[in-house]
Amino acid sequence: MFTLDQARSFIAVAEELHFGRAAVRLNMTQPPLSRQIQKLEREVRVELLARDKRKVVLTPAGSAFLTEARKLVAAAERAPHTARLIAQGSAGILRIGFTAASGFSLLGPVLKVIAESLPGVDVELQELVTSEQIHALATGDLDLGLARPPFDTERFRSRLLLSEDLMLAVPAGHPLDIPDRPVTSADLRDTPLIMHSPTKARYFYDLSVRLMPIEHRNVIHTVSQILTMVSLVAAGRGVAIVPESARTLQLEGVSYLRLDEVASDAVELHAIWNHDSANPALAQLIEHL
Repeated sequence: MFTLDQARSFIAVAEELHFGRAAVRLNMTQPPLSRQIQKLEREVRVELLARDKRKVVLTPAGSAFLTEARKLVAAAERAPHTARLIAQGSAGILRIGFTAASGFSLLGPVLKVIAESLPGVDVELQELVTSEQIHALATGDLDLGLARPPFDTERFRSRLLLSEDLMLAVPAGHPLDIPDRPVTSADLRDTPLIMHSPTKARYFYDLSVRLMPIEHRNVIHTVSQILTMVSLVAAGRGVAIVPESARTLQLEGVSYLRLDEVASDAVELHAIWNHDSANPALAQLIEHL
């Protein structure tokens, strides 16, 4: 196998098309440079340079080899710098999981932090519900999750990134759509309700039934995505209990009302990661978050 020194020697001769000038450029004498080129041609088993007493020219094989040799030398020179950047957390890959709702509330700001503070880090995104994120973190398929509680605090570290209110999304002009009047549980007694799936949207389902006396006889649709819920509200199918960040969807024909009997900041979104994560880019991101 040829060496990097041989590749550098060949590049110099190929660019100068003169052994004397190439030797000066490489700070060496001409005889050892000639031997480097001869060894290289023996290794690749093809003539790269056609030379006589008056001139040196590249053979077709030499022209092709020059292109690849430049790439090889550039990669070799770049490798130590890249390794240092990765060790410092300034380069590399971050694999981030996010819930559908965090996609329109927190994902954008997190990606902005990465772009501004860690511009050399590539990001791979996966839309997953919290349980899927936890499994992917446990198996090493994710570095960071944007997920909902609960999760194993002994296994995972976390940071609360967002807390927000639960609100009631209603069709614009609905009888409950009264400015500055919070909605009470009594208001929902006979109101058609679009409800979260108890399996695919368990966090919001559990939160809703814990904080509001849900009349299940009023549930006309059960769905898993906030966007779907708000779209059904806009279509006049019923009302829905949603996080305040659903406002950012800006769907026409929907009003968002305060819930009188629900504490503020009831909805939480956390960054979670493995205690034993060894990804330096993740450590850098956590500092910036």
